[in-house]
Amino acid sequence: MMIGFIGTGNMGHPMLRNLIKAGNKVIAFDRSQSALQSVVTVGGAMASSQKEAVMDAEIVITMLPAGEDVRAVYGSHDGVIATASNDTILIDCSTIDVENARAVAKEAAARGLDMLDAPVSGGVAGAEAGTLTFMVGGSAEVLNRARSVLEAMGKNIVHAGASGSGQAAKLCNNMMLGISMISISEAFTMGQKLGLNPQTLFDIVSTASGSCWALQNHLPIPGIVETAASNRGFRAGFAVAMMAKDLRLAQLAAESVDASTPLGSTAAALYTSFEDSGNQDLDYSAVIKLIAEQPR
Repeated sequence: MMIGFIGTGNMGHPMLRNLIKAGNKVIAFDRSQSALQSVVTVGGAMASSQKEAVMDAEIVITMLPAGEDVRAVYGSHDGVIATASNDTILIDCSTIDVENARAVAKEAAARGLDMLDAPVSGGVAGAEAGTLTFMVGGSAEVLNRARSVLEAMGKNIVHAGASGSGQAAKLCNNMMLGISMISISEAFTMGQKLGLNPQTLFDIVSTASGSCWALQNHLPIPGIVETAASNRGFRAGFAVAMMAKDLRLAQLAAESVDASTPLGSTAAALYTSFEDSGNQDLDYSAVIKLIAEQPR
């Protein structure tokens, strides 16, 4: 399978590496030359332009920072939609707002191209291990045609519904994750102030009704959970800036359908404040630093 890949950053690079491991030919493009050059080290080819990455591809995959980037990459005069072959499947794995996802899919359909929105969960660790979860919006038939490619990068591929549904599912998921991490941070900060040993509290909560995925995998207290970024000085697996962005997107989605999300709104405000204080590159679990410093 010939795959064009646009966006070879922290998530994109390990994803395309797993595509190559699975026997696919990958030609990649990124505006960052340093990110792009790393593609060659894992057996991929560098494209000199986005057009070159797309023109001969059977599938085009994009992993981009924001909705405006997706619109620019797909919709420009030499963008993906304009330059892809007629039978190319387009897959956007970026996390963006539902409105932009549906708008780009509509533009692709107008040119007769099939498109899936397929944002991921699992962070850099999941991308490296090939265990990502893909939440996919678009045609079930198109998903079946692209499934083997997604399975080279992920463990769980879930059809969420029509175009934009993948993004909707991702925003719901990340809103829950952000809220969970804040609640964990509050509980462990309070527990320490009450004299509880963090290991003891974890041993209790991890087998009780307060347990959750974030607690089991990303505990913001070092020395207890092996996979936690807190053991590595909060070096990012999923950065504060990305969580803040996703929480703001979730609020836009909530407003668009008049959904009440008081905890989501609070989480968005807290993460945005933490981001604005210069912590954008830390792991999202580092929000415990903000919680611990806040007065009652």
